[in-house]
Amino acid sequence: HLCACYVMMVRVVRKRIPEKETDPMSVEPVNPIEYAATPAVKSGEPSNRASQTAFEERLQFETLLADMSTRFVNLPADRIDQEIEHVLERIAEVLHIERCSVAQFSEDRAKLRVTHAFAAPGVTPMPDLILNEQQPWYTQQMLLHEPLVMNSVEELPEEASVEKAYCIDQGVKSSVLIPLAVGGSFLGVVGFAALTSERQWPAVLVQRLKMLGMVFANALMRKASELKLRQAFKEIEILKDRLEAENTFLREEIKLQNAHEEIIGQSDAIKHVLNQVEQVAGTDTTVMLLGETGTGKELFAQAIHKLSRRKARTMVAVNCGALPSSLVESELFGHEKGAFTGADTRRIGRFELADRSTLFLDEIGDLSMPLQVKLLRVLQQGQFERLGGQQTIKTDARLIAATNRDLLQAVHSGEFRMDLYYRLNVFPIVLPPLRERRDDIPSLVWFFVRHFCEKMGKRIETIHRSSMQVLQNYGWPGNVRELKNFIERAVIITSNRVLQIELPGNPAAMHQQIKTLDQAQKEHILKILKLTNWKIRGKNGAAEILAAKPTTLESKMARLGIQRPAK
Repeated sequence: HLCACYVMMVRVVRKRIPEKETDPMSVEPVNPIEYAATPAVKSGEPSNRASQTAFEERLQFETLLADMSTRFVNLPADRIDQEIEHVLERIAEVLHIERCSVAQFSEDRAKLRVTHAFAAPGVTPMPDLILNEQQPWYTQQMLLHEPLVMNSVEELPEEASVEKAYCIDQGVKSSVLIPLAVGGSFLGVVGFAALTSERQWPAVLVQRLKMLGMVFANALMRKASELKLRQAFKEIEILKDRLEAENTFLREEIKLQNAHEEIIGQSDAIKHVLNQVEQVAGTDTTVMLLGETGTGKELFAQAIHKLSRRKARTMVAVNCGALPSSLVESELFGHEKGAFTGADTRRIGRFELADRSTLFLDEIGDLSMPLQVKLLRVLQQGQFERLGGQQTIKTDARLIAATNRDLLQAVHSGEFRMDLYYRLNVFPIVLPPLRERRDDIPSLVWFFVRHFCEKMGKRIETIHRSSMQVLQNYGWPGNVRELKNFIERAVIITSNRVLQIELPGNPAAMHQQIKTLDQAQKEHILKILKLTNWKIRGKNGAAEILAAKPTTLESKMARLGIQRPAK
């Protein structure tokens, strides 16, 4: 409708219809001289020449409005800003004014800020203003959805002292502000200012500028709607990729890596570990799980995750030692299509997948030095780029790392970064080997027996006491994993209701692995002391990890002959 009205108006003006006829855009006749936003006519200047000049300016302006309304109808959203800048420049030329600007509210409507501006050559550009903070009176008037006309700075009331000072400082002689409003919603303001001399802003011109504001407001609202729609589609696409990745991850990870769903055991060693799990689970602190192969590090990582605030999302696990070094980076950070040979599609990495969840990195000591650098950046800044990509991706993944290596020794040998080691070793938890929790072996044995009997359709009701004693006395170098595999084989070969056991190795070799209590304690204390770099007292010291008083630990060290090696 606006387009049709403007075209009709231009035709009327070009035919020079007498002033008595009604303008299609105004209920009052339009006087060409009154319409022009130009200085007053100089004394002695022929009136017909002034009228002709004003008429030509009006014709140019009406033509500009008609053309503008047509151009904005189907203008793509990504070209609206550019077109607004162009229209502001043309209006300044036609109306002989020096500055035009558009200010819009931020998305949270906290700031009304200049977003588009034009200044004539030689004129100081429009400053970056936050109108609702720096020009409160102007903003209050605009909220009334009525134009604000200032033919002279002296017209400003006393309550507009801040605005008056701004005009004097910027050299603004006259101005008009038009609110940008659509359907009762106040989007912002479009302003026009004369700096070389005072100008008059006739009512009919203000009316035309209001229509200009309507066109701008509709265009800007359409742009915002299209951008929101694009963002919504983008978020849907990201969510779709994430769900597909999660489904793929779940299909890959649904394996019986640990037969038990809960941690089995009532020994003091396991209770101490569970106490540490409960202490750290409710935080977002990075956890380092230390222990020999087969001690159930992933099981304890799951326990931490299930007790955390992130339990609603799936924990994501990566075994850094099970992947070729060339694929670990793609696995952790993802890759873009075409990033390398064989990268036919974009892939979301585990860090991105674990956003707002927990990422478990097993065998972290096997990471290469370049990957250690990238991992450190993610831990420090929470951001990374996909392989072959340029876009920075943010992630809020809680990290749980695990290793069976002596990372401190790896640091000293130059195989592991010291800064990454201290970033990971915030809350270390040492998982005891099975030989240090022998009292838990009967419970574990029966748990695995029941599991494999159900799986194989067998029924085993008895385990000879002597057999159980042998199992408790064995050293189990492979820990719980070795015990689980051993029981699976025993269930397979059992043909009646009594579990048949074939001892691991030969009995003599097995008994050679049995250590005295002092030997076992000495070995364990030495391991913890090496882990803490021989720190006994204080937070994360050996005494705290062993749940012993520092004085008690020092006495036991003296009794067992444990001394710190000379440097």
